[in-house]
Amino acid sequence: MGYDIERFVGYVNEGLLCSICRDVLEDPLQAPCEHAFCTACIHGWLVHHSNCPEDRQVIDVSLLRPLYRYMKNDLNRLQLHCRNREYGCEMVCSLESIDRHERECEYSQIPCSNAGCSVQIERRNLDGHLAVCEYRSRECPNGCGYTILSAEDTQHNCVAELRTELELLRSEMICRVEEAKHEMESRLDSQRRHMVQKESILQNEIEELKSQMSRMMSDVRSLMAAERQHRQELEQAELEKREL
Repeated sequence: MGYDIERFVGYVNEGLLCSICRDVLEDPLQAPCEHAFCTACIHGWLVHHSNCPEDRQVIDVSLLRPLYRYMKNDLNRLQLHCRNREYGCEMVCSLESIDRHERECEYSQIPCSNAGCSVQIERRNLDGHLAVCEYRSRECPNGCGYTILSAEDTQHNCVAELRTELELLRSEMICRVEEAKHEMESRLDSQRRHMVQKESILQNEIEELKSQMSRMMSDVRSLMAAERQHRQELEQAELEKREL
């Protein structure tokens, strides 16, 4: 929906009105046929139609483009009243700056910032309301440190509140201790499995080394036997040589 034309000061060119809602263009888009629309209006229209609402030419969302610059400039220069005029705001400013003004307008109706309070109040009166709001919170004057609402003043009991807080802390501590215990057990179990795995690997390596050592000893014995045989053959050859 566009800006209500009744808010504007002076004449508004027909070309700056939305072809669907007939109010002044808000966040405008333009079709290839040069008819202009509010973004929300034309998107809603194209959900159920596939043509321009003015001349019935076929259009698609992909064909929509921003407003021509000169039209955009004319639109931004229009002067209009703040939407809070009915509450007393007399500000008149350009369409280009109206949103910024209304975000900060002292006559804007804003919700109370206290949780549970449903009051809507003018921004300029917010501080006064917060000072008396029944949902305002403050620290207990007796020094227990508990934050209480004004409506709970008569029911507040420091001892009961502190006891409740203590129970909550105790429960939280027990939960954390249990979590730490489970985490530690999980880590120990993981380390235990890792150690068992490493022990198995080391045992296999030891067995492999023993096997290699056994093969080496067997080879050494074979070499020593061959050397003895060779020495005996040499001695026999030496005797035969002497006899000859």
